[in-house]
Amino acid sequence: MAREPGLRPHYVTTSRGQIRLWLNGEGPNLVVLPGLVRSAQSVAKTLADSVPGWRVIAVEMPGTGYSSGVAPRTVEDMAESVAEALAWLGDEPCVIAGHDLAAPVCARLLSLGQFDARAGFAIDRSSADGWKRSALIPPDLSLRGDGTHLIALWSFIRDRHLLVPDNPSLPAADGGPVPAVEELSDAFIGAAQHPEGYAAAWAMCADAVEEADNLADVRDAAGLAGALQALQLPDGVALPPPAEALPAPSIWYDYVETARGRIHLRRAGAEGDPLLVIPTGGGSSAQFAPVITGLAQGRRVFAVDYPGNGLSAPPAGEVSTATLAQDMLALLDAMGIDQADVWGSHTGSLVALEMAVIAPERVGRIVMEGPVFIAPDFQTDLLTNYFLDFTPDRWGQHLLAIWNWRRDMFMFWPWYNVERSAARKLGVPASGDLHLYALGIVESGPTYDRAYRTAFSYDTRARLPELSRPALVCAGPNDQLKNGLTEARPVAPVGLVSYAETPTTVWWPDPDPDEARQTLAVYDRFLREGAADDMGPGAS
Repeated sequence: MAREPGLRPHYVTTSRGQIRLWLNGEGPNLVVLPGLVRSAQSVAKTLADSVPGWRVIAVEMPGTGYSSGVAPRTVEDMAESVAEALAWLGDEPCVIAGHDLAAPVCARLLSLGQFDARAGFAIDRSSADGWKRSALIPPDLSLRGDGTHLIALWSFIRDRHLLVPDNPSLPAADGGPVPAVEELSDAFIGAAQHPEGYAAAWAMCADAVEEADNLADVRDAAGLAGALQALQLPDGVALPPPAEALPAPSIWYDYVETARGRIHLRRAGAEGDPLLVIPTGGGSSAQFAPVITGLAQGRRVFAVDYPGNGLSAPPAGEVSTATLAQDMLALLDAMGIDQADVWGSHTGSLVALEMAVIAPERVGRIVMEGPVFIAPDFQTDLLTNYFLDFTPDRWGQHLLAIWNWRRDMFMFWPWYNVERSAARKLGVPASGDLHLYALGIVESGPTYDRAYRTAFSYDTRARLPELSRPALVCAGPNDQLKNGLTEARPVAPVGLVSYAETPTTVWWPDPDPDEARQTLAVYDRFLREGAADDMGPGAS
C-alpha cells in the first residue's frame, strides 16, 4: 500500500469499538490527542503546517466524535483504547502529545510502555488547569425538543477559546489565534456525536489533569515545533489496517478511496451478497440504520454518504443523478464488486435507476422506495424554495435553522407550505431523531444540498422505460412520494417491475415494530427471489 502524504482519515476496529484517526504529512510519527475543544481533523491540519517534516497521527478522543462507539469509564480506559488503535505502529519510534485535557490520557499512554515513545508533551496544559480551578464543566446537554442544546454546546466550545480559563467571565487578551468558524464547527460536530460521552470525557480528564508529570509542557504548536527540533527519529512507514467488521448486528464505519473521491460508508454484515444502500438527499446515511441492519442477514450491506454529504469528500464538479450513479459505480470498482443489489430511497431510488440504465451488468435487483415523480411547475417551486443557506455562523445560529428545517419537514409537505391542507400525519420526531437528522446536515456543510437537488430535476418518466433489471417500486402509506406507485406503472417495463405499498417507512422515526418487520420482509423477499408480480401488504 502506497504512502499518502495528504490529510486522510482511517477507522481502526478494536476490541472496544472503532477509533477514528487522521493522518497528515510524512516523517517521524507524531501521535496527538486533540483534547476536548478541537477536532482531530483540525489538529492534524494545524500541526502538519506548524511541525513540517513529521507524520501527524491525530486520534479522536475515545467516547467522542467517531470514536464514540468506545465507551471508556476511566482515563486508563481511554489510554488503553488509544493504545489498541495504534498497535499497527509496532516498534516504530514516535512522539506523543496531547492538547489541554488530553494530557492525562497521554501520560497514561506513555506509562503503558507499548510504544517506543521518545518524548511526551502537554500542549497548553495551563488551559486545562484553569478549567479545573474554575470548576468548569459542560452545560446540561440533554437533548431538547427545540434544539437549544446545540446552541449550548456550540457556545461552550467557542467560549473555551475566547475566555480566560480560570476566570470564564473575562475575554482572554493573549493566547493563540481564535479558531475560524469552520474549525469550531468541526469541534462541535465531534462533541455533538454523543453529548453524554463528551461530558463524561470532560469530567474524567479534568479530574486527572494534574496527573501528567511525565509530560513536558509546551504552550502551543510553535512551542512543540521548537521542542521537536532536538529529536532525530526515523520516518514512520507503517499504515493503519483496513477497518474490520464489528460483531453483528453492529454498524461499523469505513472510508473507501475511489477514482472519483473519498466515500464514507456505514456497514453491517461480513459475508454474503453485496447490497448497496443509497439514501435520500441531504445529510448522512445515519438515519438508514434500520435498513442497514435489517437487511444484513446473509448480506454485506453498505450505505453511502453522497459526495458532499455526511463524511464523504465534497464533489469535484457539478452534481446530477448521472454523476451520482457514476460515483456509486466507482465505489463498486474500488471495493472489487462486479455486481450488487441496490436499495435506494427517494433521491437514492433515482440513482439506483440510473445505475441500472447506464451499467445494467453491475446491478442485480433494485428496490426503489418513493421514486420521485414531480410535475415541472412543482419542480421549479421546490428548487426555488426548498433549500436554505446553512453556512456555519460564529454564534451557531445556523444550528437552530437546520433543526427547525428538518422538524418542519415532518409537519408539512413541502416544509415551507405551512398551511392546514399541507399538514402531514407523521408526527413531530423525538429530540433524539431530530438531533441525528440535524447533525447530518451540519456535517455536510455548504454542500448539503448538492445531491438533494438532483431529485427535483431528474426525468424519472423518461428514464424508467429504459430499465432492464428487476425492480420493486414501493412506498410507505405516509410517504409524500407514494404517488410513484401509480406514476411508475404506465411507463415501467411490463413484467419486470413489482409494486408494493409497504406497511411503514422503516427509517422514519419510531415505526411500529411489527410493521417495520413486515416491510423489511418485503424488501428481503424481493432481493432474494426477484418476484415480478405485485407483492407485500397493500400492493397496488
